[in-house]
Amino acid sequence: MAEEIAVEVSYAVPGAQRVLSLRLPAGCTARRAVALSGIHALFPEIDPANCPLGVFGTVVGDEYGLAEGDRLEVYRPLENDPMEARRLAAK
Repeated sequence: MAEEIAVEVSYAVPGAQRVLSLRLPAGCTARRAVALSGIHALFPEIDPANCPLGVFGTVVGDEYGLAEGDRLEVYRPLENDPMEARRLAAK
């Protein structure tokens, strides 16, 4: 097993995206990677302890073990509930 893995941590807002390339300890969890990335210093609205996470578009839990080459995505909270938006559009 490698001592370090190369991963990316990404975050996007309308009009801006940031992808950070990192080398992290092998076995690093998704939640720990967010904290180690420092991405919350660039985007203060990120709550590194509670923000939703995904890898290549699939939602993952805090304890998800990252692998070499993974792209960890930090998701923004939904501004509108999709079900509520559909209900309003149907009116």
